Amino acid sequence: MNIAIVGATGNVGRKTLEVLEKKELKISNLYLLASSKSVGTKIKFKSKQYEVTDLDNFDFSKAKIIFFAAGGKISEKFAKKASKNSFVIDNSSFFRMDPDVPLIVPQVNSDDLKNIRKNIIANPNCSTAQLVIVLKPLHDLFEIKRVVVSTYQSVSGGGKAPMDELLEQTKMALNGKKIQPKNFTKQIAFNAIPHIDSFLDSGYTKEEIKMTNETKKILDNKIDLTATCVRLPISVSHSESVNIQFKKPFSLEIARKALDNFEGCAVIDERSDGGYATPLDAVGKDETFISRIREDKTIENGLNLWIVSDNLLRGAALNAVEIAETLIKNNFYGK
Repeated sequence: MNIAIVGATGNVGRKTLEVLEKKELKISNLYLLASSKSVGTKIKFKSKQYEVTDLDNFDFSKAKIIFFAAGGKISEKFAKKASKNSFVIDNSSFFRMDPDVPLIVPQVNSDDLKNIRKNIIANPNCSTAQLVIVLKPLHDLFEIKRVVVSTYQSVSGGGKAPMDELLEQTKMALNGKKIQPKNFTKQIAFNAIPHIDSFLDSGYTKEEIKMTNETKKILDNKIDLTATCVRLPISVSHSESVNIQFKKPFSLEIARKALDNFEGCAVIDERSDGGYATPLDAVGKDETFISRIREDKTIENGLNLWIVSDNLLRGAALNAVEIAETLIKNNFYGK
């Protein structure tokens, strides 16, 4: 199988390579693509050095599956061209709400891959991906009516530059130097910023509306969801405080068991000091961790959860590679 990665030198591109290296996909030829400024960069994959080539001049028909990990503008410019002879798995937001493009978390809605019309499959927003994989088993059992979610997202969700700036700002703050934000609206070091993406007329940000719309598309359009998205001075992993109201009565014991048995989920909920998952615990792990499982007695059929996941894996690279695996496993590949 021939595979290409667009944006191979970025955070998600490199993480995609890491995931592919651990998987059993048999890759005949691997093409690493990026802008002209990265051409010639060498990246190691399975003990072999690969040289990054120019995206602008690449013949997309050489690859059967192409991962796009370079942002919406690049996807807008190249994805349709790439999809003429190949499957495109796009990590950007550009195609997510396109009715002709399936938005996929394989553990949740892999059947939607049967409806591929443009040879393009969209990867959801990182904060949505880890949420729906937790909501799915609960929705199947108790039917979710409403979700209130507050996210605590790492700077890696914004790319490499925000990660570098967090380190720079932290050093400056510790040395008592004045900080002028570059990639953030305010100082991120030792702070929390309740603002991710641009504001809309409603007062919500695009990140918050993405979570609402994407959850409805992936899981169930009847679910009501409201979100508040916050950026924290953490390098990797997103955390979410989730309040769920079900239409049906539920059992904590059944809910815990369903979550722990669902593919991609792991319950860590000991109700003791340290008996819960934190962002650091999730770094480099494939699972979405669920903690602080408890009944919300202020509403009928209410449940509270704390969930944590490596956003570069579950929210991007891992989910994208699992989409590719699902295409092949279910014989959608080649259609």
